[in-house]
Amino acid sequence: MSDEIKFTDSTTDVSVESQNQEAKLGEKAWYVVNSYSTHEKKVAENLKRRVESMGLQNLIFRIIVAEQEVPVMDRETGLPQQTVDEKTGATVMKTRMKNLYPGYVFVEMIMTDYAWYVVRNTPGVTGFVGSSGKGTKPFPVPREQIEPVLKRMGMVDASMYDRYNEGDLIKVIHGPLEGTEGKILSINRETGAVEVETIFFGRATKVEVEFSEIERI
Repeated sequence: MSDEIKFTDSTTDVSVESQNQEAKLGEKAWYVVNSYSTHEKKVAENLKRRVESMGLQNLIFRIIVAEQEVPVMDRETGLPQQTVDEKTGATVMKTRMKNLYPGYVFVEMIMTDYAWYVVRNTPGVTGFVGSSGKGTKPFPVPREQIEPVLKRMGMVDASMYDRYNEGDLIKVIHGPLEGTEGKILSINRETGAVEVETIFFGRATKVEVEFSEIERI
């Protein structure tokens, strides 16, 4: 690590050369940042602005709040509420964005001293998951744990396919067949379609799901 790095509130003490040298020392991985509940979006925006203004694109990459669109349910009937689309006039299901992990922001970064300092001192950040404090850097989130989060966000990396093979047992984590378990029969990397054999009403049945909808079990 370069001795040029000094942890102050000013970015002028850290040269671009120092940051580049640090970036070569670590590997890109996902980390989980703590924030106050309901402040996740604001924290993500604050961090994105810092990355942009401080030129940290070589250390801090994707920053996400894990939200998913879900139907708004009627309390009395338990059925999805309906609304009218202002543009088409058609009746559609009313939806809202649900935070799947309140109080957390997911950050893909190279964990250098400087990047760690910048993130944990971003307004609204209360700490890192996996850090015991006392100057100890946090551990990255294991790939198998961050993958379902990214898939729920529609973020599929090509490297994810390497963990799946024909015959693997999987579970559908979202979509129309959520909760369904089965065995992979085939995977089409080009289209993202996965053929799965599952049991419906006591009989083996083939269904097709999106790769982004499954995880290994």
